[in-house]
This record gives sequence, C-alpha cells and structure tokens, in this order.
Amino acid sequence: MAKKTNNPFKELDKLVREVPPNLKKKVMNDVATAKLLMELASLFTLNYQSLISGMFKSRRKN
Repeated sequence: MAKKTNNPFKELDKLVREVPPNLKKKVMNDVATAKLLMELASLFTLNYQSLISGMFKSRRKN
C-alpha cells in the first residue's frame, strides 16, 4: 500500500506559533544588513548615470 502523507495545505488554517526572540532578532539584523548593503550599492552604482548626464548638460543663462 502507498504511504499516507500529510497534506501541508490542511495545516495552513492552524495557529502559527510565535518565533523565538533570539531567532527573530537574528533575522531582523540580517534583513537590516541586507538593506544597508543594497542602499550602499545603489549609492555608488546607480547614480553614475544621472551624474554623468548632469555634467554634459548645458544650461542657458537668461
């Protein structure tokens, strides 16, 4: 006979247990670090285009 497996979709309506505080703190720190790295990367890479285009634009004086 085939093995009876648990259906994970039937377990979705059960109550979710609280995450341990130390694990929650570690995850939040990892997310904050990743966000900081993404912001630093965008600061040094994505803004080159606007910087270079701003250098070559000529402004007319009235």
